Amino acid sequence: MQVRVQENDFEVATELAAIRRNRPQIGAIACFVGLVRDISEHSEVSELTLEHYPGMTEKALQVIVDQAAQRWPIIDARVVHRVGRLRPSDQIVLVAVATEHRGDAFAACEFIIDDLKTRAPFWKREVTPSGARWVEARQADEQASERWRP
Repeated sequence: MQVRVQENDFEVATELAAIRRNRPQIGAIACFVGLVRDISEHSEVSELTLEHYPGMTEKALQVIVDQAAQRWPIIDARVVHRVGRLRPSDQIVLVAVATEHRGDAFAACEFIIDDLKTRAPFWKREVTPSGARWVEARQADEQASERWRP
């Protein structure tokens, strides 16, 4: 299971091929790709800058993936999260989970992205026509993550 934080873009097909390689037991891969939107809080967004705490961020992501692997029979998983300056339509994050059956793949993928949104140390700054602003945590993201708690 691999976790990466990087400035460079990623190629979804390449990442999925790496997960599948020499693993005939995989019956399903659920994949989520997050993109930069051109609007947020009713304002046009021309740029998004993502910052992180190197080392700490990767560890937090690995903990999330490990927790998913404790709950579902994951064969492999991959999280690739970009940092730096991004523009609308750029890819931000990839979460891919491989399992024997689709239900486990979907659930584990959704769990990972929900927890990533609230528990991974990333900071977002948007540039809008009225200037730059830091993005606050969203209640909907917290609620999505909390539904996985016992």
